[in-house]
Amino acid sequence: MHADDFALPDGQRDALEAAYATPPRAYHTLDHVAEVLRHYREVAQGPGWRQPREVQLAVLYHDAIHQAGRGDNEARSAQLARQEIGRWLPDEGIDIDRVVQLIELTARHGAIGRQEVDEEAALFLDCDMAILAAAPAVFDAYDAGIAREYRPVAPGWIFRRRRRRFLKGLLARERIYLSDFFHARLDAAARANLRRVTRGFWRF
Repeated sequence: MHADDFALPDGQRDALEAAYATPPRAYHTLDHVAEVLRHYREVAQGPGWRQPREVQLAVLYHDAIHQAGRGDNEARSAQLARQEIGRWLPDEGIDIDRVVQLIELTARHGAIGRQEVDEEAALFLDCDMAILAAAPAVFDAYDAGIAREYRPVAPGWIFRRRRRRFLKGLLARERIYLSDFFHARLDAAARANLRRVTRGFWRF
């Protein structure tokens, strides 16, 4: 992780790290945040960000609260971001509503149409979904991590059915990635991973 990626007051950083450690996680960890930040930097060097600080903070907080099986993780993470930014960064001119909006959009991965979001939001969401186009071994580790997180809250067969439905839904979309930047670079690799995994899903 680059030094500037966690450019937060010490107390804010400590609280954020503690949030990502609770409960213990297999995928939605600070390692995931670091990977999303890597793609954030790629965008910064390419099409660029109009609100770089807001997007960076959305990346940092987007999975701060994650309890497998709950449907309000994104809303709670957004609320935490609002509270913590207001507490620790009150005089930095940050558009907190924008940070909250971006985080809440992550609840709709795979269901958002390109016309529903602006270009910056599309790029942010694609950074979070870039894992779909990772090398096969990295993708498989991500997929296994998700399964481990859900093991305590859902029987294996239910999880596999729901997971397969989600992945096949992504594969059926005309565009997996909302932005042209990520669509051009990652769509083919993401589709290859999704086809491979959904074909063999019921062997697990």
